[in-house]
Amino acid sequence: MIQERILELTEYGLVTGLVKPEDKIYTVNRLLELFQLDELEDEVVAAHEKKELMTQQQAEDALEGILGEMLDYAAEQGLMPENTITYRDLFDTKIMSMLMPRPSEVIGTFNRLYANGSPKEATDYFYKLSRDSDYIRRYRIKKDMKWTADTEFGTLDITINLSKPEKDPKAIAAAKLAKQSGYPKCLLCKENEGYAGRVNHPARQNHRIIPVTINDSDWFFQYSPYVYYNEHCIVFNAKHTPMKIERATFGKLLDFVEQFPHYFVGSNADLPIVGGSILSHDHFQGGHYEFAMAKAPVEKEISFEGFSDVTAGIVKWPMSVIRIRAEKKERLIELADKILLAWRGYTDEAAFVFAETEGEPHNTITPIARKRGEEFELDLVLRNNITTEEHPLGVYHPHANLHHIKKENIGLIEVMGLAVLPARLKGEMAALEQALLDGTSLRQDEVLEKHADWVEEFLPKYGFTPGSGLEGEISPEKLHEIVQTEIGLVFMEVLKDAGVYKCTEEGREAFLRFAECVTG
Repeated sequence: MIQERILELTEYGLVTGLVKPEDKIYTVNRLLELFQLDELEDEVVAAHEKKELMTQQQAEDALEGILGEMLDYAAEQGLMPENTITYRDLFDTKIMSMLMPRPSEVIGTFNRLYANGSPKEATDYFYKLSRDSDYIRRYRIKKDMKWTADTEFGTLDITINLSKPEKDPKAIAAAKLAKQSGYPKCLLCKENEGYAGRVNHPARQNHRIIPVTINDSDWFFQYSPYVYYNEHCIVFNAKHTPMKIERATFGKLLDFVEQFPHYFVGSNADLPIVGGSILSHDHFQGGHYEFAMAKAPVEKEISFEGFSDVTAGIVKWPMSVIRIRAEKKERLIELADKILLAWRGYTDEAAFVFAETEGEPHNTITPIARKRGEEFELDLVLRNNITTEEHPLGVYHPHANLHHIKKENIGLIEVMGLAVLPARLKGEMAALEQALLDGTSLRQDEVLEKHADWVEEFLPKYGFTPGSGLEGEISPEKLHEIVQTEIGLVFMEVLKDAGVYKCTEEGREAFLRFAECVTG
């Protein structure tokens, strides 16, 4: 069986282009060595050669099964310490590394395609490689739940991410006992490329990165292994240096979209609560996707003294967004820097905006850059991370009544209109829907009780009485659709909570007070 799988995986490499025909025998021999085998039997080779060559789609569909059987064999032969998901992930990455081109080959191909005048062909090649190499595990991404929700602010994207495997108890125990290493310093460092991994750090032998120069500094470009949207990429500093939003940040973002005009790119904020999950390594996120916020219109045009050549306005969006656009990126950098510096030091007690309390800074910006034809565009999202006794996790953070759906930080991706919801919701929503059909009390269930107030609030909108069984009144499919719609509306409220200036007359007046002080 293992000999057949080795031949099938080599064929997968040939079909996807990971393996060149000249490298076929070499690849087979590397896999034989990995599985501690001395030879391929003639009859196995003959039987395989009689089979019809796989198509690209057939190869993609077959990969999970091929690797699964290889991992089962490795476990049986004692080639892995334990047959757990953590060790299987470490080993299947090692398997896929046998098919991978060297980093110099990948960089050379990318640069050649780019030099031929097509940044999109270059990124298409690199994205396909990242998927074919199983660095992006397609078969896991398919498990993610995705839908859209129509709101007053446009169509929001909702996801429940299920592709990131949860660590098993043995791996958690092993990670605690493992020697703590500072190499690589974090999951974004360039030293991850080709790294074998360990129980407390993922394997990256099938990982490749592309060097890019932005704003005269050395950065790298890669894709996220857990893609939340099309071509979800990460652009990270060559140095392990903390996140910082400053004038140079705007220059880097705009330089990147000038080089890759089909991509947007943005940065998480640089403060806890309103920042991303990795604040220790300066990085951006981008991709080939248009979010609801990018589609949102300007609600009110504004102007900044000395910048008559820059179009500016407040975006119709639940969070507080200033959009600026100009042909010359240098002008956007200059104005964005003025807005950032003004916001860093801005206090408006009437609007509950405080630049700092007890020496702790609160104001920062989440910036997003894109190219619109010949013009550059920057969306500057005003953020504030102040906390109070009533809102200990953050005033401009999902409030407690929404934590049953979303409690985690609102980072760049969610700012733009894509909810990344916790995996627990898949099981909870299935159980909740069944309880509603059966008429079971949610308040008597320790897991579902936290959703009871929410359900009692939205059910009457659809003509149903909370507490009465819905079986026979509504189809399970229709109920599922309603629950998904209501989750989308909760996410809209999450974004409203995270907005410093609310979408009210009073909120807009306060927003304009800030805008007037930028160049005044």
